[in-house]
Amino acid sequence: MTDLTADEARRIILRAQGFLGAGSRTGGVPATLRRVGAVQLDTISVLARSHELVAYARLGAVGRAAVERAYWRDPAQAFEYWCHAACIVPLEHWPLYGFRRQAYRDRRFRWHEVPPVVDEVLQRVRADGPLTTGDIGGARVDLRASGTTEAAGWWDWSDSKIAIEFLLDIGEVVCTRRIGWRRVYDLAERVIPQPLLNDDVPDADGVTGLTRVAGRSLGVATRADLVDFIRVKGKYAAMLDDALLSGASGLVPVHVAGWPSPRGARGAAGSPVPNAWADPAALESEPRGRHRTTLLSPFDSLIWERARTERVFGLSHRLEAYVPKEKRVHGYFAMPVLAGGRIIGRVDPAREGTTLVARQVGFEPGGSPAKAVEAMSDALWEAASWVGCTDVRVERVGSPALEEPLRAALAR
Repeated sequence: MTDLTADEARRIILRAQGFLGAGSRTGGVPATLRRVGAVQLDTISVLARSHELVAYARLGAVGRAAVERAYWRDPAQAFEYWCHAACIVPLEHWPLYGFRRQAYRDRRFRWHEVPPVVDEVLQRVRADGPLTTGDIGGARVDLRASGTTEAAGWWDWSDSKIAIEFLLDIGEVVCTRRIGWRRVYDLAERVIPQPLLNDDVPDADGVTGLTRVAGRSLGVATRADLVDFIRVKGKYAAMLDDALLSGASGLVPVHVAGWPSPRGARGAAGSPVPNAWADPAALESEPRGRHRTTLLSPFDSLIWERARTERVFGLSHRLEAYVPKEKRVHGYFAMPVLAGGRIIGRVDPAREGTTLVARQVGFEPGGSPAKAVEAMSDALWEAASWVGCTDVRVERVGSPALEEPLRAALAR
């Protein structure tokens, strides 16, 4: 078993995620997707949508059109499916999700009962596809017409939208392309290459394969981190455990100083207890190279799980977009700022014409205040340039002693 300090584990994680070392930029956006294993999608767009921010955070000022082409293109290189959440995942992972497609098929329910029109919708895609929800009758129904006051969201989906999403869940249709922000659905048999489509992977092998993907992406991870990455429970979580304990996942047990031990675990007298798993390739060499200084999407896989983020970076972070405005602490879409391999602060950004507005800037305690100010300035100016802004304006700084130094640094 390998013993790691918390700092060693953090640096391995940063390299695995593409934030440390020049090699992390090799291959551009397609390689980044394969490195991280899954890129979470979200409807919120501030500076850009989260899937764009993930590539930008690792690669710098990559063209936004290049990001779109890497995710949604013809022929397909990736598809949308459920991993940690709704994600873009590499096309070659299609067989690994067979267990999830079958589970949805057996359950025949996720957020809604599957409506009788599902077969009709499938035939429509077969005859006329690829199609958007607008082509098959629209995504939503008017809840007000039925007298309900329920808030809009996925509960007001039309029957055709429910049906097409169920067909996506079970793998009859697939989304590998979007028009604007609208999914384009087509038959899986027309889009997924036959060798992948016909690769019938047993459930346990699928979970094992995704556990391996998660371990490589995360670099060093607890069991809970791995479970959160691929979102398994019940018998599928048991399969993950079997894959770890048997060695089938390819991951090896490690002990990270300061990380919690598994409940009930005991080692020999004086011996540390394994409390995490690592990709053995990540342990073969010491992470070296230049750290990225960048804003991070709250949905970035480096920080998307709160307990892991606090364990690795000492940052307690919560997305406040759905928190009432008067109760927000850090802002609507506060983006952590990574510099020198650490989280040095947070920014709640917005755009006004060609000005990037930092509505709120906060600095984390510890480290050099002067270095943190320069890093914050660098991160803001690089992000501004990427989204086509020519000015940066700060509205509020949470640390009064650093407000003037930050404004001076931005002016330079």
